[in-house]
Amino acid sequence: MKKKWMIAAVVAGMTVTGSAGVYAGAKLEQIKAYLNHSIGIVVDGTPYGLKDGNGKALTPITYGGLTYLPIRSISDALDIPISYDATNYKVRIGTQPEGTGGSTGVPTSTKTRPVNLPTDFPIPGDATIKITADSDATGVKKVAFTYTTEETLDIMGFVYSEYVRIKHLDSGSQTVTANTVKISGLLGGTSPVSITGQATTGKPGFNTFTITWSES
Repeated sequence: MKKKWMIAAVVAGMTVTGSAGVYAGAKLEQIKAYLNHSIGIVVDGTPYGLKDGNGKALTPITYGGLTYLPIRSISDALDIPISYDATNYKVRIGTQPEGTGGSTGVPTSTKTRPVNLPTDFPIPGDATIKITADSDATGVKKVAFTYTTEETLDIMGFVYSEYVRIKHLDSGSQTVTANTVKISGLLGGTSPVSITGQATTGKPGFNTFTITWSES
């Protein structure tokens, strides 16, 4: 099957991270559309249920004579990598060429995104990454890394606040200001995460984020 046959129609919902919350800074225009419960999806002859990242059932949307499908769910069905570049407001479909930023805009020619990090975890496009842990030796995926960026603390703080809200942060605490970012808790009630950000010492205009995450 040609896996790109449906890509042109998969924009409604933009469920790259599961919610429109991360798009607060984008140019949004309100429209009137319809949830189309009459349409079913079949992949290689097998019925396929559209779901978001939390397993919630999704419904195709009809607008202006066209039907739109959630891009994250369709990418999973067709086995095509996809991610959302929160810094540049771009949905990235397929494998990115060397040096163009990979799935998150990180320059893959110099720094690589942690393998075990969830694919929808936001990292700014200019990030320089230093990985300190990235393993699943015990059957549990674990990641620890730091990155520096010129993105401001309040912008990245907003992005991460939306991300953990979408992922249902439990037992969590959050401090997001123009000077500091501190977020911790359990994503989905099971996965420990810690996100801290502060100005980079000795490098004016840059900020450093430290991330730890594990499956359970």
